[in-house]
Amino acid sequence: MEKPLLQVALDNFTLSEALESTRVLAPELDVVEIGTLLCLATGAESIQVMRTLYPENIIVADLKIVDAGGELAGMACDNGANWVTVMCNAADATKAKAVEAAAKRGGEMQVELFGNWTFEQAVEWKNIGLKQVIYHQSRDALNSGGSWGPANMETVKKLTDMDFEVSVTGGLTLDVISLFEGIPIKSFIVGRNLRNVADPAAEARAYKAEIATYWP
Repeated sequence: MEKPLLQVALDNFTLSEALESTRVLAPELDVVEIGTLLCLATGAESIQVMRTLYPENIIVADLKIVDAGGELAGMACDNGANWVTVMCNAADATKAKAVEAAAKRGGEMQVELFGNWTFEQAVEWKNIGLKQVIYHQSRDALNSGGSWGPANMETVKKLTDMDFEVSVTGGLTLDVISLFEGIPIKSFIVGRNLRNVADPAAEARAYKAEIATYWP
């Protein structure tokens, strides 16, 4: 079982704010994610800049594609993204076009799970060629008192048993990492809990140490 990657979600409104985080965090990370807010605020510029500044990192464009899959995935990969997100409720044709466009450019699509979806639909995603999924504990659910628990782990485990590469996100704190022990997680995606702390680099190292404890 491979050690999970550590990924930061740059949910900023400006590129300058995002760069304040990556200047200290990027050397400690595996994956730099240009969050949806930043993608919408800056267009392709943030993808280009992060690719240029951090050639050793995987770059994710969190576009949350729901239409124009081929065009948007192609644009993101042409500007330097390795992975691009598409929503689970996008039409299968949209997903297929996105997968095709990304693959032509050496990239991969990630299907992000929001709202209602079924494991039967997940089988179709596999048939389309999607290999990665993102299991998301939503901010609204967490703010309403929700937390990571057995039901989440069961769903994540079932997805990995289907041979999906599963990344997880949503309020991931250090004490949550251990809950995923024994599950082949692709990437732990952390946002504010990495960016908005006194010493982001030290916090990233703490996450990596926690990950290494359970995936030696």
